[in-house]
Amino acid sequence: MAWRDAKASRVRLLLFVASIILGIAAVVSIQLFSTNLIDNIKRQSKALMGADYVIETRQVPTERAQAIVDSLQPNATEVNFVSMIAFPKNGGTKLVEVRGLEGDFPFYGTIDTQPASAAATYQELGGALVDATLMLQFNVKPGDSIKVGNVILPISGSLKAIPGSTAISTSVAPPIVIPYRFIKDTELLQFGSRKEYKFFFKVSETLDLIALDKRLQAKLKAESASLNTHIRTSERLGNRYENVGKFLNLAAFIALLLGCIGIASSVHIYIKEKLRAIAVLKCMGASRKQSFLIYLIQIAGIGIVGGLIGALIGVGLQELFPLFLKDFLPFTVDISISAQPIIMGILLGLFMSVLFALLPLLRTWYVSPLEVLRVDEQASKEPLKVRLLVFTAILVFLFLFSFWLLNNVMYALGFIVVTFVAFAVLAGVALLCIRAIRRYFPKSWGFTARQSLLNLFRPNNQTVVLIVAIGLGTSLIGTLYFSKDILLAKTDIEQSSKNANIIIMDVQAEQRDAVESNIKAKNLPILNNIPIVTMRMHKIKGDLVNDLRRDSTKSRRGFLNHEFRSTYRDSLIDSEKVVEGKWINELKPNSSVFISISDNLAESTKVTVGDVIVFNIQGVLMETTVGSIREVDWKQLQPNFNIVFPKGVLEQAPQFNIILTSVPDEAGSADLQRDLVAKHPNISIIDLRQVYTIIEDILNKVSWIINFMAFFSIVTGIIVLIGSVRTSKYQRIKESVLLRTLGAKNKQILQISAFEYLFLGLLGSLVGVLLALFSSVCLALMVFKEPFTPSLIPFLVFIPGITLLVLAIGLSNIRSVLKSSPLEVLRREG
Repeated sequence: MAWRDAKASRVRLLLFVASIILGIAAVVSIQLFSTNLIDNIKRQSKALMGADYVIETRQVPTERAQAIVDSLQPNATEVNFVSMIAFPKNGGTKLVEVRGLEGDFPFYGTIDTQPASAAATYQELGGALVDATLMLQFNVKPGDSIKVGNVILPISGSLKAIPGSTAISTSVAPPIVIPYRFIKDTELLQFGSRKEYKFFFKVSETLDLIALDKRLQAKLKAESASLNTHIRTSERLGNRYENVGKFLNLAAFIALLLGCIGIASSVHIYIKEKLRAIAVLKCMGASRKQSFLIYLIQIAGIGIVGGLIGALIGVGLQELFPLFLKDFLPFTVDISISAQPIIMGILLGLFMSVLFALLPLLRTWYVSPLEVLRVDEQASKEPLKVRLLVFTAILVFLFLFSFWLLNNVMYALGFIVVTFVAFAVLAGVALLCIRAIRRYFPKSWGFTARQSLLNLFRPNNQTVVLIVAIGLGTSLIGTLYFSKDILLAKTDIEQSSKNANIIIMDVQAEQRDAVESNIKAKNLPILNNIPIVTMRMHKIKGDLVNDLRRDSTKSRRGFLNHEFRSTYRDSLIDSEKVVEGKWINELKPNSSVFISISDNLAESTKVTVGDVIVFNIQGVLMETTVGSIREVDWKQLQPNFNIVFPKGVLEQAPQFNIILTSVPDEAGSADLQRDLVAKHPNISIIDLRQVYTIIEDILNKVSWIINFMAFFSIVTGIIVLIGSVRTSKYQRIKESVLLRTLGAKNKQILQISAFEYLFLGLLGSLVGVLLALFSSVCLALMVFKEPFTPSLIPFLVFIPGITLLVLAIGLSNIRSVLKSSPLEVLRREG
């Protein structure tokens, strides 16, 4: 009977199956890709680092730090810094990352070069390995030379890949590897130069790296150094894609939830139409168990088939992710397929279909044989206890599933609470509308308008079911769209001809005038000249920093060890605003030195306005008072600072400068860089236009993934809406036929259906978008932790779009009634 009835109702059940397939496909594809990503990170973490662990410091190691390093006997050493280099062959210049290496690094993975032998011979021959893309760009080949500071080295080979470099970093500053022994001769490491020393270690598998990390981390941090293991590298890589991962999981959860709504609404209306047939079966002697099992087997079978198809589609879909993420993942993701996702998809399809169809299915248990004669829809309702038990089971399933996806109890509870509130609000709005229409029924209206309103509360109406289905579908689609906007808001990189697009760094005091003259000689503007003074904290609120290091919290200790690069000026810039205290722009005679600090520094060091901080400015102690706290937008591509002094304090301190200018085109940029590097080899130049291009390219790929998953889930939602409205077709046909039999014209039937579906679509979509707005604000504040500016698209497109979609589907339901005679329609549908 289950098979025969399913064959007879296959058109009605098609959209029900589609809801399951799309929901399962989204979950399986995202989960399988996430699992592969995590497995790849764990498996390749050593090759990514090139060692088991590394000790790093951004200054010449202190005596105690060097003693710790020496006691562990490093297997390789590196110093790296960003600098300009030149190609004597054609006069080209480029900002690069110079990596001076000593030892047999890497111990895991390989240095990929062309020719392959260059990786093994460059140390002995005293040559350089130059980024392969850079060599193509400047038309140089092995055997040509490269000028690094005051040293000219032959190019041993092109560098294709090396552990410790990522696609993003190499695009901004391509790596150049030279022997460590030449670093001193380059004379590039001068006052204020940003540099990093690394000591690489290879150890036996038996060494407990976690215990070593705990034992040495505090000691090294006290010396402004840190220890990183390959284990922590893999954790950090996982966290790097956290927000994108959260969104993808959210998309999977919403796609599945939309599928569940489609199942519940479709089966609710489907079973409602079957109640009279079930009553007939019971009149003929069928038991409760038999009538229940007929439809349980039918729904379970559809769930298994839908789950299997969805899982297979999901396995195919997840192959797309590495294709679009390859340019900013620091490794190649190897996709492995196992039986687990397919089994998970089948079981998920089975549980989803049965659980969310259980409530309408239980009505078959309570159908009385007298239902054949009864018209009252209340006659076959299941007891309240049974309904509460099913609702509880559904909530438990949703909680467990969301917890499995998000791995966070509070997030899972939050999703369940928001979903439950949305369901309750929509059901409440539908019931209130029905009550209001009943109470204030417009008796003076015309026949078609009155009939369409009567349809909203007549026996066997689907007002609550359709408003809940339309509203929840719209709400989830809207939430997904708003969430997409939250993540993609950061992809808008504003550029203007008035903004600086060239940053010249590490300009020494004696070079400043000459550099400015060179820029002005090319008719380029000096947009800003920022002085930089290096300093450390000596005392905070009367406590010595050396004492605080030993007992402070981990987050605070990071700033206590920090060497600050601070500036002085008399005004705020557009990336900052004062949130506490008063901005002091200039030192007044016989006054304390009032400084301004960033909000993150204030929070980490636990200082506020009025507190005293003593700085060690290259051997000179200076007492300052916190005059204001600033909120800084660190995302803006311009120099920002934790500490800003007023004018009249640091002018005589040892300092270097950052000069900002704007170049109209690529040729002008190349000419300026070539000229400056030839005269001042120590300075570094960043062309922000290249950075803009790189960031936009990366973010475009992330945007594609996010938009794809959003579109995937939105399509699922639309199919659910189509299914929910379309399934009501078979009940409406008989009503429309009866109206035609009584003399109603096609135009009147169309108007009755149009008014009813217009009301359902408009009310459901409006409440759904408002719920989406509320849930998106919660997501922005609590999950993504990003600012949220709501888009008008859901209001201007989703509400009218979904309303028209519901209207179109509703009118298509009665198309057969309008084209054929009443008797022909009744025979065909029967």
